[in-house]
Amino acid sequence: MKAGIVGLPNVGKSTLFNCLSNAKAQSANFPFCTIEPNIGVVNVPDQRLEKLESLVNPERVIPATVDIVDIAGLVKGASKGEGLGNQFLGNIRETDAILHVLRCFDDDNVVHVDGSVDPIRDKETIDMELQLKDLESIEKKLDKVKRAAKTGNKDALKEEAVLLKVKENLEAGISVRAIQFSAEDRKDFISPLQLITDKPVLYVCNVDESSAVSGNKYVDEVKKATADENAEIIVLAVGTEADISELETYEERQLFLEDLGLDEPGSSKLIRAAYKLLNLHTYFTAGEKEVRAWTIPVGATAPQAAGVIHTDFEKGFIRAEVISYDDYITFGSEIKVKEAGKMRVEGKEYIVKDGDVMHFRFNV
Repeated sequence: MKAGIVGLPNVGKSTLFNCLSNAKAQSANFPFCTIEPNIGVVNVPDQRLEKLESLVNPERVIPATVDIVDIAGLVKGASKGEGLGNQFLGNIRETDAILHVLRCFDDDNVVHVDGSVDPIRDKETIDMELQLKDLESIEKKLDKVKRAAKTGNKDALKEEAVLLKVKENLEAGISVRAIQFSAEDRKDFISPLQLITDKPVLYVCNVDESSAVSGNKYVDEVKKATADENAEIIVLAVGTEADISELETYEERQLFLEDLGLDEPGSSKLIRAAYKLLNLHTYFTAGEKEVRAWTIPVGATAPQAAGVIHTDFEKGFIRAEVISYDDYITFGSEIKVKEAGKMRVEGKEYIVKDGDVMHFRFNV
């Protein structure tokens, strides 16, 4: 699963990518220093994994991960190819969620592509380019569907009505994620189109160091402007986060955070927020060889969760032995959980819960 970082040039996208992934993407004070998208595999911070490690003492520990893609800065006219826009918009289409970075700080030494700091204008510029690209996709699809609808095909008539609703909203500047559809219409007609503005979005307000804890006037403006959207907002001092990530020891990083009044790096909160945005959660396997976090979609069944480990596990699934994370921590070991009668045996219909510790029985 991939989350793509988008925004205007010079708002802090590559700096954010670097402090999330330590991949050292090129970052400079001029537009378009990122051309090809950089991809980093980022560990999802999870204290539960550390607690399981302390109890099990395994040979290795493997966290859950999310792919973060640093996509080059979009500009006005991107949907028509400005600033290598078509290439960059294609990169966004391949992601599952969007991290939209907005500049919410004043600094005369950092050039703004439009000459002044205005996160709402910047947001509207990006939104419009993404909406125009989706409108292009919808109009192409409508041409095909209208031909089928003219023959009286009921499915085509239904799809035409849905697509016309999307077209009208996009023309009014409303992103697809904010349009109300029935679950059936969304599944049948919207999701297959992979529209950019249908992807879930997390707005990252990039602030100065003094605003890292409580935000500032720019953040307040963003919160107000996005109140009607189905979107999340996080406040992050990206430059400061980059400085923290450069410190060599955990103790140094913690002292820096305490001075700022933060309990953990904002980048950790962002990664967890991105994970949630992708509608993912975690189950664990725990044994002497390995304690591991496995990533699954919210709502996955036990066989589907088993299939993440190996497809044979899903095909030959018999049952799952399940311990809740809280019970594992309370009793301190798998043996003690069993003795207390807290291990459950679940079948094919079981919906895996976040934090379940699982063993699978299967037959191939």
